[in-house]
Amino acid sequence: MTAISNPSARRINHAAGALTALNVLVAIFWAFPIYWVLVTTLKPEQDIVRPGIDLWPDRLTFDAYTYVLFNTQIGQWYLNSLVTAGSVTFAVVLMSAAAGYAISLLEFPGRKLLWWLILASFMVPIPALIVNHFVLMSQIKLLNTWAGVILPQLLAPVTVMIYKQFFDSVPKEFREAAVMDGATQMQLLFRLYLPMNWGITTALAIITFIGAWNQFLWPFLAVTTQDKMNVTVGITQVTDAFGVKYARDLASAVLAGLPVALVYLIFQRRVTQAIMLTVGIQG
Repeated sequence: MTAISNPSARRINHAAGALTALNVLVAIFWAFPIYWVLVTTLKPEQDIVRPGIDLWPDRLTFDAYTYVLFNTQIGQWYLNSLVTAGSVTFAVVLMSAAAGYAISLLEFPGRKLLWWLILASFMVPIPALIVNHFVLMSQIKLLNTWAGVILPQLLAPVTVMIYKQFFDSVPKEFREAAVMDGATQMQLLFRLYLPMNWGITTALAIITFIGAWNQFLWPFLAVTTQDKMNVTVGITQVTDAFGVKYARDLASAVLAGLPVALVYLIFQRRVTQAIMLTVGIQG
């Protein structure tokens, strides 16, 4: 029996080893551009443009980061991104929870129509609404303002659907008992249902924040003054009158993406949970 099973075990071991080696190669292939960006930001400009490939800087310098931090408005850009992304996150989670609760548990005229409109919204990609958003924000004088950046980003049908799915799954006995004790609808939502799904709410809040922070197209169109730009748009203003400065440009990109990278690393499990919830709904 041992002689028979050994060849099979060896084949399994060889297959596992080959799969591991393939995973390592894919990981290296994926991570190398990130490594190359980080190394480039630590080189003097003249070393970057010289012929040849250097996998490690001959002369280590933080001049690119120093320039971006002290010679640009990156602090203001960070503040703008924090305000807009935080506001979008708070508003999306609050409105989605309220909408999901209403559609799931309340009876009101047009309830089914509202639900079908939310489902139908998946057929319209958000970029297709950019022109309408721009015209509307222009007409109500909200271009170059935080509100003009925030409002068009509040469309989040997936979040509404996730909340509705959760509220549908909660046993009705909980709600009936709370209603018998005199709880209002607001108390039911904020004191009963939401405390039962803090995990889902946290996951959705994190992934909404990351998405809002990384937004580029709409903030790029809605804002033209540097003091109102988000960090993703502001880094495009890191230019030099004497040509392209690769280290500075890449350093600004690294600093722009650093906050969301840290958020992802710290809350990786929550982000993964939110992605799985979103994919499950869309599937």
